Amino acid sequence: MIPTDSPSKSQLTTSVRPFDFQSATRVIFGEGEFARLGALARELGFRRTLLVADPGLVATGYVDGAASNLGRAGCETVRFHDFDANPDSAMVESGRAFAAPQNIDSIVALGGGSSLDFAKGINFLLTNGGKIQDYQGFGKATRPMLPMIGVPTTAGTGSEAQSYALISDAQTHVKMACGDPKACFRVVILDPLLTATQPRHVRAAAGYDAISHAVETYVTSKRSALSECYSRQAWHLLAASFEKVMADPGDREALAGMQLGAYFAGAAIENSMLGATHACANPLTAHYGTVHGLAIAALLVHVVRWNAPAAAGRYAELSDNLPKRLEQMAAAAGLATRLSTLGVPRQDLPLLADEAAAQWTGRFNPRPFDRAGALEVYGCAY
Repeated sequence: MIPTDSPSKSQLTTSVRPFDFQSATRVIFGEGEFARLGALARELGFRRTLLVADPGLVATGYVDGAASNLGRAGCETVRFHDFDANPDSAMVESGRAFAAPQNIDSIVALGGGSSLDFAKGINFLLTNGGKIQDYQGFGKATRPMLPMIGVPTTAGTGSEAQSYALISDAQTHVKMACGDPKACFRVVILDPLLTATQPRHVRAAAGYDAISHAVETYVTSKRSALSECYSRQAWHLLAASFEKVMADPGDREALAGMQLGAYFAGAAIENSMLGATHACANPLTAHYGTVHGLAIAALLVHVVRWNAPAAAGRYAELSDNLPKRLEQMAAAAGLATRLSTLGVPRQDLPLLADEAAAQWTGRFNPRPFDRAGALEVYGCAY
């Protein structure tokens, strides 16, 4: 029986935000869990899989290890490595053309966010046709997609927790968010030992990106009670682990904290989106090829200060002096917190502001974000 005094929707406070949540991904976390790849593929019925891994990962031996593991489980592999850290529409089309005649029934993505996003991009085109630009936005895949397993080897983007692929347009260099529930990984393996081989500069940039995800998702206008749980736990894990893992990449507890924290932050993005930091960072990558994590580091603390009129109380729930804490973490990783240090010309700021204001993530910033706001942020960050 429904209580007669139960509140109507109109009586609920605005702080109780509605959400629609369904987890599509099985998550396996722990040291050595990478060894289960073949068995998990067999459970999903994989027979001939496309193994997507970035070129830099081949030298680590992880790609050979994955192929051998899959082979022992009765799954043939076809490998593809021809893409870079910022996969674009031309690379995705090249991957589709390679995979189309291979008669694959599944995909395994091994590597950082670029590998995971690239695998999703290929999957869109192989199963639904067209070009990747057709899937910008959400829910535009009309046919089933191939089952995928994601194995992140960096602690950063959280792409393994998301239904979106970030792919740049090869002509305009604008990053496109292409999302669909069918693009989620069926299984994700989080093995923190895989992240131990990250070069220091990758560990720093990817880790700070994950930190920004925890911070931004905690204050967005789209956040919910569910996303806040992910954001808060991500922050606690990442803030406790980042400086430790930068000082000692062999610290296994810190590696685990970073890997799990990055996943939780990615899950928060899936349920709350991002904000002005990412809106301002993307044009830097498009124009200057700035590594995403470096762009984020140069902007995050300044966006937090700019957002203070709308979000100071929530930021304080993460840390008493969040800007100072973010600066400390950036310094521990040797990351610049000024655009001038990255070589961004001051005269370009108005152009960058135009493009930042058009970014999708800016719509969810807690403080209304437009061209004037973007120009203020860039000016503060310079």
